[in-house]
Amino acid sequence: MAPKKKGKNDSSAKPPASSHSAVKQTPNWPAFAPLIPESDLSLQELLPGQIVTIPNFWTATLCKNYVSFLSSLSLTTTPGKPKRGEAVRVNDRFQIDDPVFAERLWSGTVLKNLVLGNVDYDGLGLDDAQRKQLWGGEVVGLNPNIRIYRYSKGQFFDQHYDDSNYVTLPGSPPIPARTTWTLLLYLTSPATGCMGGETVFYPEPVPLKKKSKEPPPEPFVVGLEAGLALLHRHGAECMLHEGREVLQGEKWVIRSDLCVKR
Repeated sequence: MAPKKKGKNDSSAKPPASSHSAVKQTPNWPAFAPLIPESDLSLQELLPGQIVTIPNFWTATLCKNYVSFLSSLSLTTTPGKPKRGEAVRVNDRFQIDDPVFAERLWSGTVLKNLVLGNVDYDGLGLDDAQRKQLWGGEVVGLNPNIRIYRYSKGQFFDQHYDDSNYVTLPGSPPIPARTTWTLLLYLTSPATGCMGGETVFYPEPVPLKKKSKEPPPEPFVVGLEAGLALLHRHGAECMLHEGREVLQGEKWVIRSDLCVKR
């Protein structure tokens, strides 16, 4: 399947100061419980240098609790007609700058220790230099801009690239950072009644001789699993990807980004 278009991700990943998200009341997010023990979790590199997952990052019970809570938030439907140069995205979303929640998601789960290699076995076995190269620098936390996505039947996100953004993380002093990897936390799956909605990546074809008739690389499909954390590289090295149409049920996702010091 050849890529249809190469739109950009929506620019709201870094909202201006006047954005409505800046004045929204911070949600009273549920606790992160229960969680699977850190020793039972690891990183899995599905596509070298591009896609890393953490299966069972959240339990099915925690995902269910969050879907129930997120359903009570005031979501906004994304316009069906995108701005020039942006990909078509049809879904409902909630967006807020919440450094406290971002820090909880980073330090209150296994994510920080796995990404930084502060565990006996992280699944990748990289040294410090290799780890820094993989993540694009010294990882210092997650993007405080938290996005909640709900895709209902018939909704989708067309082929696009995710942009990298400059952000500032709280601290003494504040930490200038930039985003390097997208974090998607899936809360639903076929087991919860959501059919379709897979995230599909399109590898760039390897340059070949003009007379070669080699077919383009096959798309790389990541199916929905409730509790799966998916990390994929973005910015200049982002792969073209899309969120397929949801055929049945609802697809719920929590989105943030890995941030490295700049």
